[in-house]
Amino acid sequence: MELSDLLTFSTVARLGGITRAADELNTVQSNVTQRVKALEAEIGTALFERHSRGMTLTGAGRRLLPYAQRMAALSREAVIAARDDGEPKGPLSIGSMETTAAVRLPALLADFHRRFPAVRLSLRTSTTAELMAGVLNGSLDGAFVAGPIDHAELSSVVAFQEELVLVTARRWSNLAALRAGTPESGPTVLAFRTGCTYRQRLEQVFTEFGWPSSARFELGTLDGMIGCVAADMGVTLLPRAVVGKNENVSVHTLSAAQSAVETLFITRRTAHPFSALQGFIACLDKGTEVIAA
Repeated sequence: MELSDLLTFSTVARLGGITRAADELNTVQSNVTQRVKALEAEIGTALFERHSRGMTLTGAGRRLLPYAQRMAALSREAVIAARDDGEPKGPLSIGSMETTAAVRLPALLADFHRRFPAVRLSLRTSTTAELMAGVLNGSLDGAFVAGPIDHAELSSVVAFQEELVLVTARRWSNLAALRAGTPESGPTVLAFRTGCTYRQRLEQVFTEFGWPSSARFELGTLDGMIGCVAADMGVTLLPRAVVGKNENVSVHTLSAAQSAVETLFITRRTAHPFSALQGFIACLDKGTEVIAA
């Protein structure tokens, strides 16, 4: 079983298609297809179901995936460890919630790039659940997620303190008016896909407001989320720092129990603490001190 075949397989599984996998792997589509077919021939069963919307894993593919991810991650980590001479350089893969990437990370990433220009940093945005999975399977070296996190295989440090606020269209400038002027089911929930911690918090807020059966609408981008709120399509829950002074929406303060959340930076406990990651954590510590001050 070729390691390159397993890496290609896990990339196709994560991205859901040959074209996107070829782009990420910097190769041609025919090469990706050939490697997937070679792996399927060696195992003796189909690993993907092909359809018009892309590719999804078969039962065999789902069983193989965690092993392929661990083997690919271990191979990558071995190369990094062997090359690590104490000078931060080479690849570094970081994950983040989209809200954190939009507001908290630009200054941090710029500082890191100035200090360690030899590091090839890549940033992937996703939900807390998917980011945790990425750190655990080794496809991410670290990630910014919403706390709390309690996992035996993960280490975490507090990166940022956030205040979550309810965001509505401008006409709902008064929260009491919103609660009085909507049906029992409540307004539409605008949220990122399942696995987003802020979505879970918003579900809790709606339950406390007596809106347990509201309609749900998923969006994939922060700009799309705020735009739909401004158009009075529904309401959402976001960090106050993300909304800022946006004049197109109204922001509502919630109780401390509803609003307080920590953004954590997580890493895998057993991962090699290579220099590029240590340099990133040093920049994070420096940035956190500046924000706290």
